[in-house]
Amino acid sequence: MSDREPPEPAGSSGAEGKPDGVGDTDTHGFAKAPMRVLIVGGGFGGIEAAKTLARSPVEIVLIDRQNHHCFQPLLYQVATATLSPADIAWPIRSILSGQRNLTVLMADVNGVDIRRCLVRTSGGDFSYDQLVIATGATHAYFGHENWAPHAPGLKRIEDATEIRRRILLAFERAELAPDPAARQALCTFVVIGGGPTGVEMAGAIADMAREALPRDFRNIDPARSRVLLVEAGPRVLAAFPEDLSAYAQRALERRGVEVETGTPVTDIGPDYVVVGDRRIAVGAAIWAAGVAASAAADWLGAEKDRAGRAKVEPDLTVPGCPEIFVIGDTAAVSSPSGKPVPGIAPAAKQMGQYVGKAIAARAAGAPALGAFEYRHQGDLATIGRKAAVVKLSRLTLKGFLGWAFWGVAHVYFLIGLRNRIAVGFSWLWDYLTFGRRARLITESAGDAALERGTPVPSAGPESIPAAQAPGFGTFGTDRTWR
Repeated sequence: MSDREPPEPAGSSGAEGKPDGVGDTDTHGFAKAPMRVLIVGGGFGGIEAAKTLARSPVEIVLIDRQNHHCFQPLLYQVATATLSPADIAWPIRSILSGQRNLTVLMADVNGVDIRRCLVRTSGGDFSYDQLVIATGATHAYFGHENWAPHAPGLKRIEDATEIRRRILLAFERAELAPDPAARQALCTFVVIGGGPTGVEMAGAIADMAREALPRDFRNIDPARSRVLLVEAGPRVLAAFPEDLSAYAQRALERRGVEVETGTPVTDIGPDYVVVGDRRIAVGAAIWAAGVAASAAADWLGAEKDRAGRAKVEPDLTVPGCPEIFVIGDTAAVSSPSGKPVPGIAPAAKQMGQYVGKAIAARAAGAPALGAFEYRHQGDLATIGRKAAVVKLSRLTLKGFLGWAFWGVAHVYFLIGLRNRIAVGFSWLWDYLTFGRRARLITESAGDAALERGTPVPSAGPESIPAAQAPGFGTFGTDRTWR
């Protein structure tokens, strides 16, 4: 394939009964050069697999539904107006532009034909010799999908900007509300889920309300906002040692966050959250309680676990399909100790590197790699300004030192010098001034359509009405929640 031309969809050429683009095979049954490697997903795992194959004699096609790669660990900072989206996201084409054996395509993948070695997309069918599925995960509402419009999760840039919009719009509506009870309700925020994302979101909302906003409003005092973190389990940050979990809860409470553990959320509406048997009027609710894998296991007809992740062999291939790898949040993988591999960025990157090396070995006719072995590098979570917890194999940090370590680690893993400088400067500026430079309220597509008098598309199972005054947090959007 010319490096100036995109790969043609399957079916445009090729021998009868043979997927387009598949060459002669060697004695192992794998295609000789140019072996076509199709990577679905431009997240941590997919990008790492592509980079690992940069010097291999293969033809790589990477397909993603979006044109950018997002550094998900910092999404909550976009959602709370510390960073802008461009600080934590980069065009996939730009990241991989120097890799001459790779083509990037933007399309929706909707299925895999295992028998014909084809991936079905919105842009046509594409053949493969080796397939890497790295499609990640989405939010899981445990059978309560009707909660999704009222409590968005945090997985994509669009999620972060929508949450930012809801939080900031709640304060603006409170400034207009004549009734004190309405003001208090609008200045109440509930974060559901006490894992790292929930803890970071709750701490960041509290810091923003108490440090960045008070001097900007006249009719309300944002510092008196109510922030609740609700966790159904016995403690927050359950993956951390108990002493660090207890420290995180104390640090949140010092910020005014109300931490409720051992209490499930039983209902969520457009302007309320029911915690146990208590109905709480809210300005915004954020979901951080669970994730579910993409539909990849269904595409492949593979066995899956309760979270929808495809069960794979020790070499990350699908049972019975040695040419198909599944990695990252889409795969159910166990470490050598028998513990499940966590759905975090380092794990996805390690899987991507492993799969890239495995495919490179096949392309070179080298012996196969051994089983994938995950190396856990540690756990980090920030609670807010000058407070974080860090647990590495031989190092435990908390407080300011933990916060500084957390910041350095995250800046290091950002892509590109420009982004490292921009994020570092933003954090320094916010630390010195208590400001939030990205406090922009952008209208949703639904609001824009209503303003023009055009119909708003359905938002899946439940369309969300446009902003309704004086309701407490009914927000217009035409998003389809997945």
